[in-house]
Amino acid sequence: MSLAPTERVPAATAPAGRRKPPPTGRARPGRRRVLTRRSVPYLLIMPAVLGFALFKAYPIVASFWISLTTGNGAGRQFAGLANYRRLLEDPLFWTALENTALILVVQVPLMLGLALLIALGLDSSKVWLRPLWRLGVFMPSLTGLVAAGVMFSVILNHDAGLLNWLLSLFGVDRVDWLGSPSWARVAIVLVLTWHYTGYNAVMYLAGLQGVPTELYEAAKVDGAGPIRRFVSITLPQLRPILLLTVVLSTIGTLQLFDEPYVLTGGGPDNATLTVTMYLYNNGFKFFDFGYASALAYALALIVSVLGILQVRLIGERR
Repeated sequence: MSLAPTERVPAATAPAGRRKPPPTGRARPGRRRVLTRRSVPYLLIMPAVLGFALFKAYPIVASFWISLTTGNGAGRQFAGLANYRRLLEDPLFWTALENTALILVVQVPLMLGLALLIALGLDSSKVWLRPLWRLGVFMPSLTGLVAAGVMFSVILNHDAGLLNWLLSLFGVDRVDWLGSPSWARVAIVLVLTWHYTGYNAVMYLAGLQGVPTELYEAAKVDGAGPIRRFVSITLPQLRPILLLTVVLSTIGTLQLFDEPYVLTGGGPDNATLTVTMYLYNNGFKFFDFGYASALAYALALIVSVLGILQVRLIGERR
């Protein structure tokens, strides 16, 4: 006799070998699932962590160990702080540091001041074709560092350079831009200012567009003039952007390498030799990796100290 369609065998009476596991979604006891709500975020950030550990953390630690050694290859020997003592007594290191500091003191304020003026102009509603002007200002920063160096080596050429030709039209004698120690430093400052001013101007422009217009309108009602509004509203509102550009520009100038390397090679008479170029020469020309690593750590210390001082001086006061 067959059962009716609505009549089913109860689960308790089904054979034990055919019983299915309850659909709870939990893992069986004794087996742990790899993909859980807690483990997925760690798995997602794992490639970045591994990349940082392999290509950043390990070289930093290895470089510090190399800075405490002398020699090359299998003949490397532990030398303690000998490379750091040598650094303090090396006149060429102090020459490179002096050149870098001189470029930093002259070029960074000049570039940031010019960038702020350009940003104020581009933010004005009285300027026509503002998108076109903004594009033109930002274009130099898109040029490759080596390409910019090669281009200016042609422009600043003593005999056939464009700049000397323009000066000759006004009766000015030719200038040995790349052959004179003082003019070579001026040339480096010119190239850096041309290359990075637009980049900083765009950052200032973004900051200016975030300043509430109500502040300016209220200041106008109170009778504040343009200079007063700039000092009391614009500069305080731009303080985070100013801090960012000052710190980034300082770090970039202390790591200056491409432009002087292409333009002057550190000459004439080491007038444009920077700390990074000196580090490169010791590491990859003389293969003195221990001393080059000590130079790298000295430069990192200088950058850190200057960065902390700038944050303390310009940063927000709570």
